[in-house]
Amino acid sequence: MDGVGDPTEILLNLTEVIRMETFGEKVKRKTKKVFKITLITVVVLVLIAIAIAYWGVFERGFMAGKVLRISEKGYIFKTYEGKINLETFGSLKGVSPINESFDFSVESGDDSLVHSLQEVSLSGERVNLHYIKRYIALPWRGESKYFVVKVERGNP
Repeated sequence: MDGVGDPTEILLNLTEVIRMETFGEKVKRKTKKVFKITLITVVVLVLIAIAIAYWGVFERGFMAGKVLRISEKGYIFKTYEGKINLETFGSLKGVSPINESFDFSVESGDDSLVHSLQEVSLSGERVNLHYIKRYIALPWRGESKYFVVKVERGNP
């Protein structure tokens, strides 16, 4: 029996490999497995929810009116905030316009949009502001959930 070894020794090694788990060991192993799967699922769902809240767009639209102001605000996070006067009209004939305003933010890095908003604010011309509404407002993005993405001027 060269190189094979003692049959009883092989049998002992084989029984150690095939050793049966007790009921408690099976429960412990299954519980760990279920916990790991649940934890991974919860983490993935939370990451998806955060991604949707951060990058998701809830609404798209435009507002027409005159830009009243555009200013840079913030102590730590500098953001551009603005206000547009919508000048809606009452339903009765001869009633003066109702001044309704709409607050908005501009995402950082869009300098040409900020410049356009400053120009129309100073000129007082009526414009269409195309905007998106995010799910949440974050301090480094702006005070509002509404973000202007495009300025459409009446006179090109």
